[in-house]
Amino acid sequence: MAKTKPQNIDEYIAEFPPEVQHILNQVRATILKAAPEAAEGISYGMPAFKTNGKPLVYFAAFANHIGFYATPTGHAAFAKELSAFKQGKGSVQFPINQPVPLELMSKIVKFRAKENAQLKIDKKKQKIH
Repeated sequence: MAKTKPQNIDEYIAEFPPEVQHILNQVRATILKAAPEAAEGISYGMPAFKTNGKPLVYFAAFANHIGFYATPTGHAAFAKELSAFKQGKGSVQFPINQPVPLELMSKIVKFRAKENAQLKIDKKKQKIH
């Protein structure tokens, strides 16, 4: 039987064992606390957040890590702080068997939210000229 794709973040989180659900709920709460205006959804099959109509961050659970995707800009701005973790282009992996750096995640989300807000301001300025 094919696994159905989750329609929302609650369904996504419910697919995992309780200990992983706990981590995912912490990550979700951290994102929403850092960017209370963020809209939640599912994109690319994983929890996704948007501000000002633009992607903010995504996260996903895997066998041994939580993937966090803050687009390349979010990772580049915090390269030093993220250097202790395995990374890919626009992604970072937080091992499931270690505490997820929620404070760092919060800083990255706030940085990305500020970027998205600036993009909206810049777009409005372009329309005026």
